Formats: sequence, structure tokens, C-alpha cells
Amino acid sequence: MNDILLKVEGVSKYFGGLRALNLVDMAVKKGSITTVIGPNGAGKTSLLNIISGTYGPTEGRVFLEGRRIDGLKPHVIAEMGVARTFQLTKLFSEMTVLENVMVGTHHWARKGNFFRTVCNAPSARREEAEVRNYAMEILKLTRIEELAMQKATNLPHGQQRLLELSRAIATKPKLLLLDEPAAGLNPTEEDRLQEVLMSIVRMGVTIYLIEHHMRLVMNISDEVHVLDLGSKIAEGSPAQIGRNPAVVKAYLGKEY
Repeated sequence: MNDILLKVEGVSKYFGGLRALNLVDMAVKKGSITTVIGPNGAGKTSLLNIISGTYGPTEGRVFLEGRRIDGLKPHVIAEMGVARTFQLTKLFSEMTVLENVMVGTHHWARKGNFFRTVCNAPSARREEAEVRNYAMEILKLTRIEELAMQKATNLPHGQQRLLELSRAIATKPKLLLLDEPAAGLNPTEEDRLQEVLMSIVRMGVTIYLIEHHMRLVMNISDEVHVLDLGSKIAEGSPAQIGRNPAVVKAYLGKEY
């Protein structure tokens, strides 16, 4: 189907005798926010790691725009238009906020221009200025442009989350994989993240999200998939998932 960007078919993953994933199927539509929820240990991050190339599946296949990507190296998948963030932020702590975002442009910026860069050619300087301007536009999108010259290590947790998201966007991805971006955020920061994610989707980027904050999940998701003990137990709209007895029992709880 032309509207499907990412497709997961019968993916299983074993670590020795431990089954992390069991025959998981999933389809992510272009321009959507698809969220994966489930208890700790459900296999959510294992599936994300397979999509991004960190792991290979024990069985099953993964397709990006119809091209099979399971088993490819992470940098190859990244160059195909897949970017990701992590549960724990991974920033260049001694670089400025702006420099961290500029690093994210390396897949597409200044390709083949090594000689001109070494010689400090005017064209290389112009290209660097263009990259800096682009990085600043990303920081405006994520609403941390006023921090551009600060070192990443000096930022509080919520702003570090937004910086890592900014760097991922700078790669110009088709698909953005986010692993618990709201972890540790207060309600105000969570609202800000929600606005930023909706802005990213309006840019034409598709988002695949792992998240535990159900208010965020229910507010922004087009479709929700639920994993439990490595198997998918439900999928549907946020309203459908909120009413699903199996999901309530396995994850949401009666109070939901």
C-alpha cells in the first residue's frame, strides 16, 4: 500500500532462551503518529532496535517504503531516512546546543566537499553558514533557540530531551523513532513536547513513538499498538485502546 511507510511482518527476537518479541506485525502510515505502549519488558524497545538496525530479528521482516531493511547496519538505515532518540539522552555534552544540532546534518550536508572544506573555500563557508541557519530553524521549531550557545551539559533534563529531538530532526528523516521522549518531564514540559511533535508531523515527518505517559499518547496518536510479553495484544485508535478489556487488564488498570 502506498500510504504505508513502515511495515513489520512476523518479527520475533530471542536472546538465548528469552523471547523478547513473538511474531509481531505492524504497519505505520505516512504522516501519522503511531504509538507503542505496554508494560516494562513487553518488547517495545527491542522492536524499535530492530527497526533502527541495532538488532537483527530472529525471524520476520521489516520494510521501509517497500524496501526490506532488517539486517542492514544502523547508519545505512539512517541514511535511508530513519532517525531515532533513546530512553537516556545521548548528547555531545561539551558542544553547544547549536553544534549538537549541526552534527545531525552530517548525512546530507557538504557531501563530497572535503577538499573545499580543507582549503577553506568560500563555497564551503557558505555551506557551513547554511547549515548553521538550518540548525537554528530546527531550534526555533523545538522552542529552545535561546539556548543555542549554551553547552548541552548545562541544560536541564527537559531541554536536553528537546535538544536530542532537534538533532534527530536535523537529519531530515522520513521516519522519526522516539523512545519515551516524555520520560522525566513535568506536565508543562509534556505539553510543550506535544506541541513540538504535532509541528514535526505537519512538516511531513512520520513518528513512531514508545511512551508511558498516557495523556500524551491519547492526545497525539493516530493509532496505538499494545505489546505484552513480546506479543501484540491490541491495536486501534486511542479511544478503542482505552476501552479494550485486554489492554486495561494488562497495562492501563481499572483506574484508567
